[in-house]
Amino acid sequence: MAFFHHIAAFSLFSALIYQGIVIRKPFTQQTAQSLIKSDQLYGLSALTILLVGFARVLYLEKGAAFYFHSMPFIIKISLFVLIGILSIYPSVTFFSWRTTIKKHQFPDVSLTTLTRIRRVIYIEVAALIAVILCAAMMAKGVGYIAY
Repeated sequence: MAFFHHIAAFSLFSALIYQGIVIRKPFTQQTAQSLIKSDQLYGLSALTILLVGFARVLYLEKGAAFYFHSMPFIIKISLFVLIGILSIYPSVTFFSWRTTIKKHQFPDVSLTTLTRIRRVIYIEVAALIAVILCAAMMAKGVGYIAY
């Protein structure tokens, strides 16, 4: 299960980095299509991380009691929730382009919207790096609160 959890995490990180790179390029129909496809990978990866992660915490490995006594785990989950909330804006925007692109038309997107999406992606990347740090700390037992 750890393998699937890590593959999903790397896929999510890759999709987010890809979005960060593509959103800086001139906006074209191909750019919009790339962002939509990468967002689908992002969403699938996030869902996989959640499902496999919950299975690992609740049913496999060390059990929920161990994880909920780990401060890095609590921070990691909080950051993941924050990333999920932040990702709503870009995902809804990308999803809104689908109909226009299917009609072989160019989505009407303002520079302000693209700038906001870019900022959100950068914040998500920073938070995801913090999640990775928390995962490494958690694996080493740093911040374990014994009761």
